[in-house]
Amino acid sequence: MGRWEPGARERLVVAAVDLFTEQGYDATTVAQIAERAGVTKSTFFRHFPDKRELLVAGQETLCWLLAEGIADAPHTASPLEAVALGLERASTAMGPGSRELAPRLKAAVAASTELQERDALKTVGLAAAMTTALLARGVPGPTAALAGELGVLAFKRGYAEWAEDDRGTENGLARCALAALDELRAASASLG
Repeated sequence: MGRWEPGARERLVVAAVDLFTEQGYDATTVAQIAERAGVTKSTFFRHFPDKRELLVAGQETLCWLLAEGIADAPHTASPLEAVALGLERASTAMGPGSRELAPRLKAAVAASTELQERDALKTVGLAAAMTTALLARGVPGPTAALAGELGVLAFKRGYAEWAEDDRGTENGLARCALAALDELRAASASLG
């Protein structure tokens, strides 16, 4: 086993998602994930505290990029314009590997209540990161929370389109997420 080979974290995520899809989350062990990834169990535990955390690999980076994009928005930007810049920045972390993994990850989450719960917590974390960044810009609390939630919905809708649509690679995640944000902005305006 390649104990110090680069890319171990990514290989662990791919191995876990494949195993979760093939045999179910509950039937998959850390030892199986490590073996499939070509690393030791101790390497697994250097990267993740448990197998459930594989689902949110990269969440910290996404939160940081969302917040950074919002913080770097021009002072004159509206809350949703700042969120759009956060979505653009976060999209840079999602490459072709993420796009290829998405359908298998979706299937694994759909088949496991525990993974669905962890995915919901991930959503809350992304919304909190955007809300906190907007609050730091002086956006009032309710407006910041609503803009953060719309940002998460746009990211999830854009990600789903990017992952499932054959044009996803040409459109790019940022374009898909920004289009979703525009649709949500229009929908919220129609609420009256």
